[in-house]
Amino acid sequence: MIRRNFLKVAGALTLGMALSGQASAETVLRVGSWLPPTHPQNAVVWPTWSKWVEEATEGRVKVKVEYGLGHPKTMFDLVEDGAIDASFSYHGYVPGRFKLTQGIEQPLLGVNAEAASVAHWRVHNKYFAKAEEHDGVELLALFTHGPGQIHMAEPIKSLADLKSKKIRLGGGVQGELGKRMGVTAVGAPAPKVYEMMQQGVIDGVFIPMSEQKSLRLKEVAKNVVHLPGGMYLGSFAMFINPDFLDGLSQKDRDAVMAVSGEKLSAMAGKAWDQGDREGVEAAKADGVNIIEVGADDSFAKEFRELVEGMDEEWIESVKSRKVDAKAALAEMREIARNYGK
Repeated sequence: MIRRNFLKVAGALTLGMALSGQASAETVLRVGSWLPPTHPQNAVVWPTWSKWVEEATEGRVKVKVEYGLGHPKTMFDLVEDGAIDASFSYHGYVPGRFKLTQGIEQPLLGVNAEAASVAHWRVHNKYFAKAEEHDGVELLALFTHGPGQIHMAEPIKSLADLKSKKIRLGGGVQGELGKRMGVTAVGAPAPKVYEMMQQGVIDGVFIPMSEQKSLRLKEVAKNVVHLPGGMYLGSFAMFINPDFLDGLSQKDRDAVMAVSGEKLSAMAGKAWDQGDREGVEAAKADGVNIIEVGADDSFAKEFRELVEGMDEEWIESVKSRKVDAKAALAEMREIARNYGK
């Protein structure tokens, strides 16, 4: 046993010495992704950040995206354990751990993903970081998808029609919305929605317009209620293994982080906004029935009444985090609504 362990250690040291010259010249940063390669996160966000990283480190760090590594909720653990170096995930897939992130998801914010993502990043660092909800990983960015809308197999005439309908909900604020609407909630990662709609397992889904194209929902969810500002925004994080960062030179670590943070958050939000626009175009081209709801239409009025009190409920729910959630929410909205002005 002793000899076997000795040989194992000796072999590892020899291999490490043999590869040290190559490793010092180029470090591969392995990113795990769970959405299809055509999705904006993989077609735009990761490639853009990869280029930034490579340029900032003068080619010493290169990014490689890998697929099919499991459920998106496992990405936090995979990165923390070092199975992959970096990834992203939706906070709503890990209920209980992430509560403060639901601040940016609250209804009636009325902005796009880019504005919300910048507000998300700034307020997290000012108010929420000390609560250590992301303990075990290092944050690269925080962003949101665009406004979540109602996608159905069959048309509805009011929100009341959703009662008892089987709706796929992704977690986070969606869960509270579904509860208030009386839907039958069905949990599943976003890439499974097409199959579930196609097989009739669910009647609809709350999700942004980008997925009409990227997840091909235009083929199975032929009816969309497009509320002004949507119903909610979905909170995401991009994150990296701290040990991987520590393994870089200080110069390269600083370079990677310099092209992350607010810059990356804004770029990710902007890419998902563009995905929404492309999703709308693809849906219209495929004959999807999109009900464009005006601010004073019955759907909008019904929704405003439905979400009354949600701010206060969220603030109460995060008391144990010991942050000023009320001030954070107000500042988040101020930043988002004034972004770009």
